[in-house]
Amino acid sequence: MAKTADIVWSNCLKIIKDIVEWQHYKTWFEPIKPVELKDYILLIQVPSQFFYEYLEEHYVNLLAKTLKRELGKDARLEYRIMVDSGNSNNKPLTMDIPANNIKTYSNNEMDFPLVINNPVKNPFVIPGLKKMQIDPQLNPIYTFDSFIEGDCNRVARRAGKTVAEKPGANSFNPLVVYGGVGLGKTHLGQAIGNEVKRLHPSKVVLYVSSEKFINQFQDHSRNNAINDFIHFYQLIDVLIIDDVQFFNRAERSQDAFFAIFNHLHQSGKQLVLSSDKPPKDLDGLQERLLSRFRWGLSADLQMPDYDTRIEILDKKMKNDGLDMPREVVKYVSYNINSNIRELEGALISLLAQSSLNKREIDLELAKKVLRNFVKTSSKEITIDTIQKMVCEFFDVPYDKLLQKTRKREIVQARQITMFLAKAFTKNSLKTIGEHFGGRDHTTVIHSCQTVKDLMDTDSLFRENVMELQQKVQLAAM
Repeated sequence: MAKTADIVWSNCLKIIKDIVEWQHYKTWFEPIKPVELKDYILLIQVPSQFFYEYLEEHYVNLLAKTLKRELGKDARLEYRIMVDSGNSNNKPLTMDIPANNIKTYSNNEMDFPLVINNPVKNPFVIPGLKKMQIDPQLNPIYTFDSFIEGDCNRVARRAGKTVAEKPGANSFNPLVVYGGVGLGKTHLGQAIGNEVKRLHPSKVVLYVSSEKFINQFQDHSRNNAINDFIHFYQLIDVLIIDDVQFFNRAERSQDAFFAIFNHLHQSGKQLVLSSDKPPKDLDGLQERLLSRFRWGLSADLQMPDYDTRIEILDKKMKNDGLDMPREVVKYVSYNINSNIRELEGALISLLAQSSLNKREIDLELAKKVLRNFVKTSSKEITIDTIQKMVCEFFDVPYDKLLQKTRKREIVQARQITMFLAKAFTKNSLKTIGEHFGGRDHTTVIHSCQTVKDLMDTDSLFRENVMELQQKVQLAAM
């Protein structure tokens, strides 16, 4: 029976499978397709230029030995390289590399022609270095240590850590992080890049915004250097692209990114992408790109909860060597609940006002500064509302709050309710007293003073009052 390319290659794979690790076999040998057997020359098809170079560098001896075992000492191997044109209407380009190293091409309609021998230009060259080196475009302040974990971001942060520890060798490829403005997408992306550089110094990492990518592509297009542009990005081990939703206005840039994405993903490289929406909701992007975004993990970043906002402020103050009264930290954290950027902006504004006015930071100053950040209350809080909130907080029956009793827990709950009613309503002391079983204004005054004194001496009591104040403020928004 005459040997065919399929039979020869199948026999080679049986040997190779017993020699190389299973994962390496799946990655580097299963994608290869036998094309033709002519005399003693086996032509195999590989997915990309990078794939061919990797085989030549790591497995050339193994390939030569197995092939000679099948075809004899005159056996030779040739490669056919497939290059995705980025345009589904065109046929894929093939590049044959025969034994004499003469390269031949087919399909000249390819959008991004491949030129092997031209040097690749680097748009991120670091001045002063003799050899080409890629500036990762990373800010060292963005790390996992400074990225506070909470319920709002736990999945995304932990997935990012996994990616940084094993870039390209994990299930989260690509990792797509999405969320609104100021929720930490850029921070997390850069933290992944910085962690990769720390753990894997030899890895080539690049962080780039989609706008910069698009601008670079347009510059290279005008200079007829699209080939250089694509080849440069194919050198990256970990590519982090911010705000991919802006690709919707750049059709040809999407074509280029599609070719780059395919090459990197196929080569076991890591992609990290961020957007303002999940992939399924991104408009204006090619479906073939969106389908690839869904290959890995999509993790959202939500608005940080109250406890996480406090941790963020604490971390920020610690890093900057700052100190603020606890009640101010809680007040700021409670009232700035939109995003992290506004939270840090409020802290900076508070520090600026304190410095310019030579004034200690206190709750009064915080309230004044936060007027520019907090929307004016649109609801009017009533005494009844506060009474119900306090009863629920302390698990005290509503009717007990109005009765004449000396039980400590009831008395304190009533005093706190009067204190809050005075602070958050426009009612007179007499009216407040009438809402507590017809008590007079002197009782209200005494209750308010008692609450203030206890807040100065009893930390647990102060914590409870502060938390109730925050609940009332939230009800007023």
